[in-house]
Amino acid sequence: MDVVSGVSLDWFKALTWIFAIATGLLLAFWRQRRLHLAALGSVIVFMGTSAGAGIYVLNHVGDPRWGSKAEDRISAPPLTETPVIGRFMGSLDDVIHGVADSVNHFVDFRAALPVAMEFFVAAGWALALALPLGLAALIVSYADAQRRKAEFLKYKLQVEELKSELEDIKRHLGYPTREESDSS
Repeated sequence: MDVVSGVSLDWFKALTWIFAIATGLLLAFWRQRRLHLAALGSVIVFMGTSAGAGIYVLNHVGDPRWGSKAEDRISAPPLTETPVIGRFMGSLDDVIHGVADSVNHFVDFRAALPVAMEFFVAAGWALALALPLGLAALIVSYADAQRRKAEFLKYKLQVEELKSELEDIKRHLGYPTREESDSS
């Protein structure tokens, strides 16, 4: 079952953008502090949908949505209907029909190839954009990880400081400290 058989070429182009924008917005709202990852995700979705649309076009080359016109198609004349010698022309008739079908398939492919190439070029541009975005996301994520690591170390030092203060307070009040309870 072909789900997108009723989708026009303009809608195919629009759907690649719609999916990319929707993904970017969804990721931006889901991870509000990680807008760089939302941008990268939307570019990757655009790349995937564009490549998928190009593959779909090449898998459906005979589809009239890609610009293949009925007047561009050729048909072979029926040689078997020729008087007197028609019954001997059956094998030649099959060969001519095969050639006509091959030419028609080539005409369909020639009409679908520029459409598919538009999608593949868009996917290539998205890949070219995804590389620096991925590098930027990597740098921002690394800086975020370093900041979180520094915060963790700061909190760890604070906890150690608070533990030592608690031990001092316990010692001052006469409660057994951790060292005293471990030795007994």
